[in-house]
Amino acid sequence: MMKTMIKLTMSLGLTVMVAQQATAQQNRKCAPRDAVIERLANTYGESRQSIGLGEQGMVIETFASSSTGTWTITVTTPTGQTCLVASGRSWEELAEALPPQGNDA
Repeated sequence: MMKTMIKLTMSLGLTVMVAQQATAQQNRKCAPRDAVIERLANTYGESRQSIGLGEQGMVIETFASSSTGTWTITVTTPTGQTCLVASGRSWEELAEALPPQGNDA
């Protein structure tokens, strides 16, 4: 149950943040993508765990480390600027199955 709540919270948080990315980008810590990736790897041991394409060509990525337990969500603009959206601890990798279809319960 706890894992499901964490996953739902992260999904909701990411959805809200991506929807507000144009306005909030001015307040985020941003740098060229290569510099951000290098810092996440060297400082936190994080590597890319997931990637998705957002509106207006924005690339959303999740970086995490199973050894340190840290995670970071970034948004990269088409110009190559990468901004930190969220970060935290206690990263867990999940592979949950979808519920059976056709069940109204």
